[in-house]
Amino acid sequence: MSTSDADRTTLYRGAAVITGAEVPAAEALVVRGDRLLHVGTEEDARAAAGTAAEVVDLDGGLVVPGFVDAHTHVLMTGDALTRAHLRDAHDLGEVQRRVREWADTHPEAPRVLGQGWLFSSVPGGRPTREMLDAVCPDRPVYLDANDYHSVWLNSRALAEVGITRDTPDPVGGRIARDPVTGEPTGHVDETAMQELVWPFLEGSRTDADRDRHLDAALSAYAAAGITGVVDMAVDEHGLATMARAQEAGRLPVRIVGHWFMERAGDTADHLAQVATAARLAEEHRSSWLRMTGVKFVVDGVIDGCTAAVKAPYSNGALPAPIWDLDTLAPAVAAADAAGLQIAIHAIGDEAIRIALDALELAVDRNGARLRRHRIEHLEYTDQADVPRLARLGITASMQPVHADPAVQDNWRAMLGDSRVDRGYPWPEFTETGARLAFGTDAPTAPHFPLPNLYIAATRRSALDPSLPPNVPRFALPLADALRHATYDAAWSCCAENERGMLTDGRLADFTVIDRDPFTDGVDALLEARVVRTVAGGIATHVGAS
Repeated sequence: MSTSDADRTTLYRGAAVITGAEVPAAEALVVRGDRLLHVGTEEDARAAAGTAAEVVDLDGGLVVPGFVDAHTHVLMTGDALTRAHLRDAHDLGEVQRRVREWADTHPEAPRVLGQGWLFSSVPGGRPTREMLDAVCPDRPVYLDANDYHSVWLNSRALAEVGITRDTPDPVGGRIARDPVTGEPTGHVDETAMQELVWPFLEGSRTDADRDRHLDAALSAYAAAGITGVVDMAVDEHGLATMARAQEAGRLPVRIVGHWFMERAGDTADHLAQVATAARLAEEHRSSWLRMTGVKFVVDGVIDGCTAAVKAPYSNGALPAPIWDLDTLAPAVAAADAAGLQIAIHAIGDEAIRIALDALELAVDRNGARLRRHRIEHLEYTDQADVPRLARLGITASMQPVHADPAVQDNWRAMLGDSRVDRGYPWPEFTETGARLAFGTDAPTAPHFPLPNLYIAATRRSALDPSLPPNVPRFALPLADALRHATYDAAWSCCAENERGMLTDGRLADFTVIDRDPFTDGVDALLEARVVRTVAGGIATHVGAS
């Protein structure tokens, strides 16, 4: 920030201001440099601002603390914005049409790329290479699933990557094969995707590609009212891209990163990865780009029957975890001892128990001290394990958009029993004293915070509000949902002293929307627009009035 920026004073008036603090409402903000100088009545704000201040009229909008997406994937989101969009393709014919259309629109692209397909849109939930060969036989096709835990390839893509009938399944992953011939069908999930497919595609990207993906993601976040994100799968390429942008002053959104832990063959390799993460946490500590911890993926997803559950899925599947407790515990203990924040992806009840056991063992081994460890997703949790989060000080990091009824049919069918009535139990965690932080897990779901809040407050669908709510007893008061997406999300990444509330002296990170769902009703969130986003006192997005 230049000297002139540091001295600049702006008065924002003409709005209802939800501060998130004990004094919950105000009507004006004064920003000096990157900080809030005063939050309160317009009369007091004008006195604090002085006569030389710029005045911005917010035309009756609603000001809230800047949204912090507590779980997202930044470069992947930017990449997804450039691909064929398949999330609302409801059958195979529509998937095929969009793949062909993208291929025709991008004739120069060496590969056809798509994202977001749902298992429910594929006959029998079993995607095959022949389905893609039928519409695009001349170029490799790679389609990431909606949950980004599997990828669908055509024959040319399988050949390009080098996946054959003789390619072994890595630990924690699977190459789907024809039961008669043994040939790969084109569906590759979990670590098989992470170790075989994604590295190949990453090797084809340039720094210019990554810069473009980063800029696209951050621009989209800012336009949606997001001032901060927690990136849950940072690797060397992504960190280098973010660092370049920071050095050039091109970060309109604050990024907190977790280093992705690969499930390797032995503990020595896992401990080396922890050491790398600890070094990076020392090297990247700014308010715009900070590395804070590590991310483990203990299981897969319920939609693909790869989440680790205690009782079989409706199809009889009972998958093993990607990280069993004996393998996970030493790496978690080392990360905890190094002072790193630990985030563990755990969706099924078996995986959640493994995550809790590993974190508890780390606490026992390393002794009592302040920690901010997290478990990500927690879609189906054994009720007996719910109180353990509060007892261990673990944040429940969850994504309301995953509970949207419009994308729940296959999820519910795969569990197929009473477990569906305990899906995404947000209030249970807070009632037992755990912190609850909201994100979107983009690009596995849309990155927009306002529909996310709508789903949290209603358990209804933001995609099709006519659908019946999904376990409505787990809906939250709107004020609580907003806090989980702002202050609690900032708390989850150790930033609550600077962000998540609008009070004097804090960073000037806030969002302005054009209507007030607290007075207009929660349905207003489905039509509300973000008209201004401010991060560090700088307007990162100004929408059309």
